[in-house]
Amino acid sequence: QGQLVESGGGLVQPGGSLRLSCAASGTRFSINTMAWYRQAPGKEREFVAVIRGGGSTDYVESVKGRFTISRDTAKNTVFLQMNSLKTEDTAVYYCWAPIGGLGTWGQGTQVTVSS
Repeated sequence: QGQLVESGGGLVQPGGSLRLSCAASGTRFSINTMAWYRQAPGKEREFVAVIRGGGSTDYVESVKGRFTISRDTAKNTVFLQMNSLKTEDTAVYYCWAPIGGLGTWGQGTQVTVSS
């Protein structure tokens, strides 16, 4: 059974940048679609960004122009470059990939934007 491991979270001041990584392991197959979600305290988990097999991407409106999703297909790794961070971006960020019947989630990485 494949698994996903995120890294790169931390504490950053408003206006700062962070780069998240998510690496898939335990699967023999190349993963075409990978996505990022986030969950802020007291809120439901929400979609942030997705990258598909052909390289097309989509973002939630609130991060467009600030976040960029990319991937290294050979390593089954997806990245989320987050620039111009705002306090409202504070959340646990989760990686998701269509591994297994219902997909697989990573364990999450905390991003805190605060002065």
